[in-house]
Amino acid sequence: MPASARPRFGRRSRAAAAFAALVALSATSCSSSSDKVAADTDTTTPIKHVVVIFQENVSFDHYFGTYPTAANTDGTTFTALPNTPKIDGLTPDLLTKNPNKAQPVRLGGPNQQVTCDQDHEYKDEQLALDGGKMDQFVEHTNVSEGKSCKAPVYGPPSLVMGYYDGNSVTALWNYAQHYAMSDNSWTTTFGPSTVGALNLVAGQTHGVTKMEPPKPGQPFPADTVLENAGNGQGTVVGDPQPYGDDCSNRDTVQMSGTTIGDLLTKKGVSWGFFQGGFKPTDTKDGKAVCGATHNVGAALGGTGKTGDKAWDTKGDYIPHHEPFQYYPSTANPHHLPPTSVDKIGHDDQANHQYDLTDFWAAADKGNMPAVSYLKAPGYQDGHAAYSDPLDEQQFLVETINHLQKLPEWKDTAVVIAYDDSDGWYDHTAPKLVMNSASEQDGYTGPGVCGDAKANPAKYQGRCGYGQRVPLLVVSPYSKANFVDHSVTDQASVLKFIEDNWKTGRIGDDSFDEKAGPLDAMFDFKAAAQPALRLDPKTGAAS
Repeated sequence: MPASARPRFGRRSRAAAAFAALVALSATSCSSSSDKVAADTDTTTPIKHVVVIFQENVSFDHYFGTYPTAANTDGTTFTALPNTPKIDGLTPDLLTKNPNKAQPVRLGGPNQQVTCDQDHEYKDEQLALDGGKMDQFVEHTNVSEGKSCKAPVYGPPSLVMGYYDGNSVTALWNYAQHYAMSDNSWTTTFGPSTVGALNLVAGQTHGVTKMEPPKPGQPFPADTVLENAGNGQGTVVGDPQPYGDDCSNRDTVQMSGTTIGDLLTKKGVSWGFFQGGFKPTDTKDGKAVCGATHNVGAALGGTGKTGDKAWDTKGDYIPHHEPFQYYPSTANPHHLPPTSVDKIGHDDQANHQYDLTDFWAAADKGNMPAVSYLKAPGYQDGHAAYSDPLDEQQFLVETINHLQKLPEWKDTAVVIAYDDSDGWYDHTAPKLVMNSASEQDGYTGPGVCGDAKANPAKYQGRCGYGQRVPLLVVSPYSKANFVDHSVTDQASVLKFIEDNWKTGRIGDDSFDEKAGPLDAMFDFKAAAQPALRLDPKTGAAS
């Protein structure tokens, strides 16, 4: 076009064009923001916010075996509400004529809160169950005081048979009294923390594509990953850490496949995993350093090795407790922070993986993601040997008290779940819905878990259900003082999120297809349950 024929733009035309562009940009921005809000609130139930608090290493009987009867000889006194439902707990016969080599023993008092960590490996948990007889815990998962567990950590003989009651786990018993709990919920498969974390977000522990031992030339632990367990890939049965995570410090793996994070992102729903200690304290050689620590037994006066008790310190961030770090699509390997509070829960450099402080920054600004996973710092996650029921209680109560003060509480459901049983005694045998045949199996015989010949599994090393663990739902929509007896597992939490936000299923033989629903724990037609404020130190109503 010749210059003389080109349209001329004066100042007014330029201004008009600029204004039109600004309006278009604004409209696009508003549309994008509206779309995100619509995706978050387009749910099949009145629940618009799910907060999953994923704690560590507790069997059901270990915390709730004598519910709702407490000894009331130490700790906080507990008295049950009238008409509290019965649970599948420890009967008088199980307490005094137990088929195991030792009888269950109540743990109470300040010197019995921090205990030895029990054996909770994939194979050893199966052996303890002895084909469903539930009588080999002392032989296969018991760990008492010894080289790796010294005083003041509590570790008498046959500790694996120990249990707490409402004088120690007072807050959890009070939440059960006023909201809903299950006495028939299970780890999806046998095995330790990594296994439980992966099942929570994917219903799947198969799909290992990369493995790296801690040092060149060292073998990868054989009881950590079953290699070539299907389709040329491996299955996690132990506790490897996430491949590529700057803060991993031992054997690492990378997973393939889909997680609930991928499904939520595709749907445009805001979400995030928030873990204590995820925020780096420093960088070294270009890598993030996760150096935040706390003292074990902090609620009991633990002050570290230089104090009046010989407690150790524990790192806040534990890499193998962060399931999304295993998957390239959801990992934040360098622990990058969100670019702003407004971006928390949405796509940016943090890739939905955050520090616990980021959750509260967003929530207090009215920007709480639709789906949030909260992971306590190590000393408060309930894991034996480096945490305890009282430190865990403080985290749970402070978290729920804070949530109940937010405007979003009216449409929030808090799910309190656990990653594994730690090997602690529980008297109830699981229903096997997935078989396996490998060198790491042993539930029904050497190398076998379930009827693997009659119903062979697609992938090996995923035998389950595993051990019974606590599950509670705290929400205005929870049924009050209710015990759900229907079968659920860790993948039931995944299934509830999938169904509530209509994401579809994970696929590839994920346990979400088999998982029982959480629906029985809610009543969406009844009046809202009132908020229950508890004392973080005592667990009693404040």
